[in-house]
Amino acid sequence: MVIPADFARPSHLSKEPGEASTLEGGAKMTLFNSEVESVLSRLYAEASENDRQVEREEEAAVKASKDGRLDEETLASIQNRTFMAVAPEVGRFFYLLVRTYKPSRIVEFGTSFGLSAIHLAAALRDNGSGQIITTEQSSEKASRAAQHFEQAGLSDLIELRHGDAFETLQGVEKIDMLVLDGWKPLYLPLLQKLEPVLAPHCLVVADDVISLSAKMAPYLNYVRNKANGYLSCEIPLDDGVELSFR
Repeated sequence: MVIPADFARPSHLSKEPGEASTLEGGAKMTLFNSEVESVLSRLYAEASENDRQVEREEEAAVKASKDGRLDEETLASIQNRTFMAVAPEVGRFFYLLVRTYKPSRIVEFGTSFGLSAIHLAAALRDNGSGQIITTEQSSEKASRAAQHFEQAGLSDLIELRHGDAFETLQGVEKIDMLVLDGWKPLYLPLLQKLEPVLAPHCLVVADDVISLSAKMAPYLNYVRNKANGYLSCEIPLDDGVELSFR
């Protein structure tokens, strides 16, 4: 993920503090109001510095290990601190998808620190309705994400569930949009588990399909096989996004 040095709103947007920015044509854009813009700018700056530091620590730990592998404690520490943030252009793509498709219920696998959910929720706010259910395994990340949702003024649109997604998403019904951005080998089994509750014409969005193509191969082979009922297309944004329609 490449983070731009200036995560600024477009020059043609105007806003009052605490209000959604207004396009020249009169449309409101919560994505660029003062609270949301401030949280996203701060988190992207933090992600850039933090993930560089974590990467250096990971490389040092691998070199120090006897067999080039990390023990579970070290690996867990790295995963809990790595942002794995959706790139700004991908976040805006998510926003555009939600504004256009107008899903009532979005389910996200892999909250991390909450950047993608903020983009999704901003779109729901501008649509005037909808809900996000997002799930995160790491208690540390879930706690931070909840704070970020509150700071962005979007927590009323987001239900954050902490724990194993295969358990926390039990009982969810009628998913209009599914966003997959967690542990890559789980994309396919989680999708298959949720297929019975995917609404007709559900959008399924998977991140990191180019940068982690080897790990994503089973998932991509599945959604790109028309026999499984999907029309799928790769979007070359940042680490790659797979957009599938069912």
